[in-house]
Amino acid sequence: MKAAAALALLAMTTISAFAAAPKAPEPARPVDAASFFAGRWYEIGRTPKSFNAGCVAGVTDYQSKDGGIFERDACHDKTPDGKEESIGGPLKILNPGTNTKVDVTYRALGGLFPIHREYWVLDHGDSWFMIANPEMTEVNLYTREPRPAQVLVDRMTKQIKDLGYAGPLEFPTLSAAKP
Repeated sequence: MKAAAALALLAMTTISAFAAAPKAPEPARPVDAASFFAGRWYEIGRTPKSFNAGCVAGVTDYQSKDGGIFERDACHDKTPDGKEESIGGPLKILNPGTNTKVDVTYRALGGLFPIHREYWVLDHGDSWFMIANPEMTEVNLYTREPRPAQVLVDRMTKQIKDLGYAGPLEFPTLSAAKP
């Protein structure tokens, strides 16, 4: 990930640590960690942020590593064939048993700066999920398919707004998915 983007993410993470109490609703139901935090998920919608401008065909890959879970986020610059940018780190489940609240420690700038990102799995199905930070200021929508049915995208968009997200959404993968 570009240095400026990593620093911007670090600044946003630091600022959010001093934010008010969580505003996100409690997650709807438990997550089966073994099947959920495994394999590839495609990012179909997200809160626009300066560090991911031009980032398309986003994916999150989960894999077992060293007795834990490793998360790798990647996207491509401007087109699905553009240069791949990625960042990753170990994922820690904050509420074992329910498995809906996690913290990922990303390694930016060659591992010099750990960046913590807490997110909650607000709701999910076998082929989709939606996450938010505890402040409900950043959300992401994911599916197992790179080009999900529009009815699913519409339902997820409505649901995240019904849960209290009032910010903008962008859908960069829908126009540029790379399976």
